[in-house]
Amino acid sequence: MIEIIEDLQVAKSTILHRSHKPTDYPDHVLSGVARIFGDGVSPEDAVARILSDVRDNGDIALQSWSERIDGTVPDPFQVAQNDLSSGRELISAETSQAMKLALDRIRTFHSLQPLSDWETKELGGIMGQRMIPLERVGVYVPSGTASLPSSLLMAAIPAQVAGVQEIIVCTPPGKEGNQVAGVILAAAHMLGIDKVYQLGGAQAIAAMAYGTETVPRVDKIVGPGNIFVTLAKQQVFGQVGIDGLFGPTETVIVADEAANPEWVAADLLAQAEHDVLATAILITPSLQLAQLVKAAITDKIVTLKRKKIVQQSLIDRGGIVIVPDIKSAVSIADEYAPEHLCLYLDDADQWSNSVQNAGCLFIGQYSCEVMVDYVAGPNHILPTGGTARFSSPLNVLDFIKIMSVVTLDQKTSNSLIEPAARIALAESLDAHALAALERKP
Repeated sequence: MIEIIEDLQVAKSTILHRSHKPTDYPDHVLSGVARIFGDGVSPEDAVARILSDVRDNGDIALQSWSERIDGTVPDPFQVAQNDLSSGRELISAETSQAMKLALDRIRTFHSLQPLSDWETKELGGIMGQRMIPLERVGVYVPSGTASLPSSLLMAAIPAQVAGVQEIIVCTPPGKEGNQVAGVILAAAHMLGIDKVYQLGGAQAIAAMAYGTETVPRVDKIVGPGNIFVTLAKQQVFGQVGIDGLFGPTETVIVADEAANPEWVAADLLAQAEHDVLATAILITPSLQLAQLVKAAITDKIVTLKRKKIVQQSLIDRGGIVIVPDIKSAVSIADEYAPEHLCLYLDDADQWSNSVQNAGCLFIGQYSCEVMVDYVAGPNHILPTGGTARFSSPLNVLDFIKIMSVVTLDQKTSNSLIEPAARIALAESLDAHALAALERKP
């Protein structure tokens, strides 16, 4: 089920090894591409075809690809206002209350992220910057093997806090009745979003990037998705902004003998539940804890609705790694730079400052990943694949552009003419130098 690896070198060459080969696609992805596009077509080429077609042919292309890929053509693509407003009636009162709690906590957290214009006279004249919200943002909300209204909350709320004027949503249509999942409609209604489109995959990204007769073009696309969504975001970047390129989700737990093995097992199972490509890893110096966690996983997995997915994930990408001590465990986890890093240690606070590379750091056993997935407040759209070394969680600044503002007075301008001209001439740009020297008194 889940393997205990006592040889660290074996672990580093298997589950702790990151492969960055662009051709490392699972069989079901390649077979799906072959079924729709024919043999010999790569996922990258398949996505490029979709993007080109939607860019050139708009709604007609959306209809064609929706039918070929999703097996259905929503008519119309945009969800009717009546359906949006009735979204909350499709979920229980308890679920609605939980989502409202999540919304309030997420909004509060992101409202505390600093945003401010500033000016200074220290450089002569007035220099400064203006923080300008993006005008229109597109949010992609996954809804494949599971509908994820939490991702809509996480993507849309920081955009609203930033002051984005318009938010549109694309999410795959349901297989029956072409209806978007009720929980996603409810979340959109609670957020006050009135433009939701029944579109999934690369064609949804194309629609938001280029615009069609029905879907308006956006300034930035945010939100996680499958490999085709990620490839599409990669290919449209530069024509439209993106939040990042997100791979399969991943969690690393560093724990000692003080950790509750039942809790650790439950957290690993929760991660593996996402996807067969999800990564759930425990790193510990305690063989006893490892054995107890493995036994707990074996007991709990039989009751799970998605146990086949969980099993495959744990077999292919999960594992328990035995290390000499906690220092080694934290160092290995930090080097791996996971999306989620959980410190379930007796003295977790003391070790937290040793962590520099993680999308989100969870300190102590009560700070489990599932809380941030839904209700704690921080964003759950996080860097994956080791990109936590240089990337950040989705935040308010992702929806802001910074404009520099320059107001030089004559005295300061005069003092800068000669230095500017010298640097321009050193670069062999004499027209640049002339533009400065023309202002010489």
